[in-house]
Amino acid sequence: MTSFDYRDYVLAPDNPRVGPSRGLDPVTYSAPILATDRAIALKAEWDRLLAEPFVGITHDGCAEEGLFVLEDQGFDPRAAVDAAHAILSTMTAEQRDACCLPVEATEWRAWYNPELVFNTLGVRLEHLSDGARDCFWDLLAACTSARGFTKIRQLMKANLFLGELYDLRQIMNEWSYHFHIFGEPSLTEPWGWHIYGHHVGFNVLILGRQMVISPTFMGTEPNDITLESGESFSMFKEEEAKGLALMQSLPEDLQERATLFTLMEDPAMPAWRFNFADQRHLGGAFQDNRRVPVEGVCVAEFDDSQRAALLDLCETFYSHWPDGPRAARMRQIATHLDRTYFSWIGGHGDDDPFYFHIHSPVVMLEFDHHSGMWLSNEEPAKFHIHVISRIPNGNDYGKALIALHRAQQEG
Repeated sequence: MTSFDYRDYVLAPDNPRVGPSRGLDPVTYSAPILATDRAIALKAEWDRLLAEPFVGITHDGCAEEGLFVLEDQGFDPRAAVDAAHAILSTMTAEQRDACCLPVEATEWRAWYNPELVFNTLGVRLEHLSDGARDCFWDLLAACTSARGFTKIRQLMKANLFLGELYDLRQIMNEWSYHFHIFGEPSLTEPWGWHIYGHHVGFNVLILGRQMVISPTFMGTEPNDITLESGESFSMFKEEEAKGLALMQSLPEDLQERATLFTLMEDPAMPAWRFNFADQRHLGGAFQDNRRVPVEGVCVAEFDDSQRAALLDLCETFYSHWPDGPRAARMRQIATHLDRTYFSWIGGHGDDDPFYFHIHSPVVMLEFDHHSGMWLSNEEPAKFHIHVISRIPNGNDYGKALIALHRAQQEG
């Protein structure tokens, strides 16, 4: 049985993954790992998926139309525009050329979440000046709630924690993330930005007074962090607790129908259900066009309190959105509640690791307890968590909104 304390699984200082990596820069560290057969195959598959025209997460390969609208969500884009211009003003011409791409650029979909340097696109925040990083904090603050700003900063600091734990700060630190700006920062035209790297993939599209933050990948290993500075925090406790409480609140027949597999790595799983990179996740990096089946139990069968609990759970995944866009997002999710499905993998006892999935025409949320990557636990544990949010049917990266905006201009 897996211990509940991550400290029981800290790798030894002379572990082959730790000791030989000390002092290496991220690219040099990554090179021999990326040369393995498994990494080569993964990269080839990612390249194949990236080359596909964008459709979006669907059930059958065809995006449903009429789900998204242009609207005033009460978001004021001025601070974000000013911060984006400010960060660009701190960069060299070479850095700006690497950072700035058209809003339709395929590179927007090239994010990933391991610490390995799978691509060298954009600029790395760690290579920017202190002034540029201060401007980045301004950009992040302008595009998130106060709670969300803290959450993303903590995720980045959780990466630093692993660097401190293993004395690998040059590989894992607060700033080891790729950064792009897409389109010209504007008060009226679509533009956006993203960062990606270890345990963070954060994609933001701004269109006037409306915004989309999707897809997002957030993770932490472990989820209880104490930095050398003395700062301490925990990650994803609310998503975990509310997801489990919802599952435990269901009557036994609904629990059974929601449960796809009772084991986290169940021999009954088909090949597409589990892979070493994403484990149970279906919406990870490069899965922009994935066909995801309708599974589990329909929320239309929930009672009023359970429906309210599911909406509350959904909102925890959007706590980082600014108030106006978050309220609009929740109204959209509530509109399709009777077409929403809830599914589960694993046990639902208080101590059990688990995975859950919420899926409708306009939302796909995944929560997963993982086995170890930088810890040695071979079975999923509640101290390693990955959380993914996507907007199915073509509005990841705000692409459905961009298409509506272009059509409005042409009309």
